[in-house]
Amino acid sequence: MLSGCQIHRFLILHKELDADDGEMTRTRKVRRVVVEDKFADLITALYDGSSEQYTETEVTYEDGRKGKITATLEIRDAAVVEVKQRVAAE
Repeated sequence: MLSGCQIHRFLILHKELDADDGEMTRTRKVRRVVVEDKFADLITALYDGSSEQYTETEVTYEDGRKGKITATLEIRDAAVVEVKQRVAAE
C-alpha cells in the first residue's frame, strides 16, 4: 500500500531553483506552476521510462544578464521497498 507513495524515479537538476529565474519566491518557497512549465520536458521523461533527457534552460544572472544552460540529465530508478502490513492480533 505504501509502495505507491515512494519515489520510483529521480533526476538531479542541472541548476538550483532560483528567485531571479522566478522558480522560487524571495522567501524560498517553490513556485510549482512555474517549475512545472519550465521543466515539463524533464517531468515527462520521469514518467515515460527515459534513461536520460536533454534540456535547455534560460537563466538570469544577478547583474540582469540572461544566458542559457544546456545539459543531458541522467534519470535513475530508485529502490522501492515493499512494506508488509501487520495484522493486529484479535
